[in-house]
Amino acid sequence: MVQIKEFRIIMPMSMEEYEIGLSYTIIKMEQHNTNGKEGVEVLQQVPFEDEKLGEGQFTSKVYHLQSKIPSWMKGFASASSLAVHEDSWSAYPKSRTVIKCPLFSKCSLTIDTVIRPDNGSSENAHNLNSQQLAAREVEIVDIASVSRDYWSKVITAPKVDLTTFKSQRTDRGPLLNGWMDSCRPVMTIYKLVVMDAPIWGLGERLEDCLIAGERALFLACHRLCFAWIDEWYGMTMEQIREMERHTDLLLKKTLKKAAKPGSKHEGKRKSLKDEIAVVGSCTYCWFREMVRLFHCPS
Repeated sequence: MVQIKEFRIIMPMSMEEYEIGLSYTIIKMEQHNTNGKEGVEVLQQVPFEDEKLGEGQFTSKVYHLQSKIPSWMKGFASASSLAVHEDSWSAYPKSRTVIKCPLFSKCSLTIDTVIRPDNGSSENAHNLNSQQLAAREVEIVDIASVSRDYWSKVITAPKVDLTTFKSQRTDRGPLLNGWMDSCRPVMTIYKLVVMDAPIWGLGERLEDCLIAGERALFLACHRLCFAWIDEWYGMTMEQIREMERHTDLLLKKTLKKAAKPGSKHEGKRKSLKDEIAVVGSCTYCWFREMVRLFHCPS
């Protein structure tokens, strides 16, 4: 059974600010989630044009995370079969990300993102048909809320309390009860997660767990985006790109992984718009917890 879940993440900022803030947040999260043995292999980066998304950047990547594989799984699955493959079509303020894993070849996770300058009031931001609307479940994600579920506990992201946080540079916050209806500026990220795991006896549980994992990742990432607003507020695109270049050098030293001879993909980083698509899934963290599936409560 295909599951369709739409998460609406409301943010106390403008769409222009969010593009900067999200890129800054991803850079810091990349630094946090990179070690000396594992990393991301970029297979392809090319422009694309699509009737629905418009013009943007297509990126194909493979996430190699061997150390995150639990010992019980290593007994019957190779590291290569557990690598995560991600294809992203990014055209801010829209994007699509498709995630697959060779071991679960029949399964697919698709995330469509639409960003709008409202407070979650768009009832059909993804232009779904009547059948899709009937199957869709909607959840408003409050970045000021506290989650104590399994996924929130295992995601290694800095903990923040936005009910007490106040930005010194923008005078925004704290985010108290009712903030989503009263804050200005305001915008919403509409993330449509479609999970299909046609595996007898396991599919429904796998779908439930991974959708719950995506929710926890969306929440953690967007909490940090607002919590770090005083760090990125006022930055320009040029400054973000310079920060990206500096981070590239830092991550290359950390990864200690030279590109293969003759590789056409060495050292080519995602553009600013591509960063928007990556956060839709935050795949690094997603896969790290996905392999713990059988430890996830029903």
